[in-house]
Amino acid sequence: MSTISPVDYAVISQAFLSAAREMGAKLCRAAYSSIVREAKDASTGILNARGEAVAQSDELIPILVGSLSIAFRHCAAACPVEELVEGDFYITNNPYQGGHHLNDVFIFVPIFVDGRLLGFSAAVAHQLDVGGSSTLSNIASDVYQEGLTIPAARYSIARDWNGGPLEKLIAANIRVPDQTIGDINSQFAACRTGVSRVVDLCAKYGTAKILQVMDEMLDYSERRVRTAIAAIPDGTYRAEDTLDDDGVTGHPLTVQVAVTVAGDTMEIDYAGTADQAKSGLNSPFASTVSATLTAIKDIVTGSDVPYNEGTFRPITIKAPLGSFLNPRHPAPVAARMEPIYRAFDSILMALGQAIPERVIACGYDSTYLTSLSILESGGYQVFIEVHGGGWGASAEGDGADGIAQPLSNCTNVPVEMTDMGYDYFRIEEYSLVPDSGGAGRHRGGHGTKRAFRILKDGVRFSIYADRFERPAAGIRGGGSGSPAGCEVVRGNERIPYRSMGSDVLRKGDLLVVRTGGGGGYGAA
Repeated sequence: MSTISPVDYAVISQAFLSAAREMGAKLCRAAYSSIVREAKDASTGILNARGEAVAQSDELIPILVGSLSIAFRHCAAACPVEELVEGDFYITNNPYQGGHHLNDVFIFVPIFVDGRLLGFSAAVAHQLDVGGSSTLSNIASDVYQEGLTIPAARYSIARDWNGGPLEKLIAANIRVPDQTIGDINSQFAACRTGVSRVVDLCAKYGTAKILQVMDEMLDYSERRVRTAIAAIPDGTYRAEDTLDDDGVTGHPLTVQVAVTVAGDTMEIDYAGTADQAKSGLNSPFASTVSATLTAIKDIVTGSDVPYNEGTFRPITIKAPLGSFLNPRHPAPVAARMEPIYRAFDSILMALGQAIPERVIACGYDSTYLTSLSILESGGYQVFIEVHGGGWGASAEGDGADGIAQPLSNCTNVPVEMTDMGYDYFRIEEYSLVPDSGGAGRHRGGHGTKRAFRILKDGVRFSIYADRFERPAAGIRGGGSGSPAGCEVVRGNERIPYRSMGSDVLRKGDLLVVRTGGGGGYGAA
């Protein structure tokens, strides 16, 4: 096989990355729901024929890109790639088959060039509703109550979608079929864009050269990560972090991690982590893997290293089966972002012992997710939002104020969009929380506040979050950020809420959502 020139490699590899980003832009522009269109809770990528992620949309959700290959392998096990034909696709949202929680639906569309399977175009998006006991399944005691599970399988677009039986099955089991089916269609549109870009590259440069570049992109990332790990002193570094409570009994849940560096390899072992929770505060193993890899890449490598399958090769990840970072089926997993943020922060604290100059203080580092829904004669309306908080400070400066946390990267939903789209509430305040960042030589980022005026009776409010009791800690003498909180103001009464729960609100209520601040860096 001929050696590819550095120029060709640079041009083609950047074309792959550009295609993945374009897919992400197409997905969000075509989406129906605010959680995808505005908050951009989605991701896209291109895989090779073996199902290894080659290029991923680094401008969207980190936690969704790290597990594309894991979900794909379960799909390929259900139907071997050799049996695929043009017009087929894989689909799954099964948390126990490489997925995250049920709202995250994965789609893989094969890329054929001259009848040869070259790879896959992939898109994953958080669906506004997938059925279940509520629009935000935070009270389920098993995964069945959280919504419709789509097992990893192969389907045909012409036969099973576009009004076919699979589309009808999904639509019949959800509250807002127009938005959910519309968002899945936006995933197909994104995948078609990925297919077209790879086919065009093959036409321009030849299939053999494109395959070479796909392999070299993985090898390049592997070399860069191995070099970065080799620069860390060998040893085992331990840390732990704790969730406020298990969502049922009020008892905290602790993550324990041991990070072992040996030459150019790294092992992450979560032995000692708490057993799985009875609530949805459990992380499927694929989510744990994604969060772990994101933490390592954030700390160890620069942004110029592509986030692909090669990044993962030097790293081994272990989590005890039956722990809340690797639960047994059918444990509920809807709120899986909370435990994986504690895994993320525990790795920051562990590696901070080895390379303190590279690590920032912990931020709010939680997914604060709220839902407001109402059932009227015309059917359901559902609004879901992810609220940003404060980032941790670093040796170089203050933490960022009021933005998405490291595993999320969601944007805020504009107030103007909610005013146009929803008639059962309005946003009366959106602001930063003063002095919520931890004090220090560099302060932590400030949290945010949103106040929703409820305009109709019977609006169901649901929430899951963390750091209501244990705020983000500072480092090197920096102070802790403020905790998060939530309350309803009803006349002269203030009704506080825990970090997980659900209630029915009344017309005139003011729902106040407040996120936490980030930790400070260094003594003031």
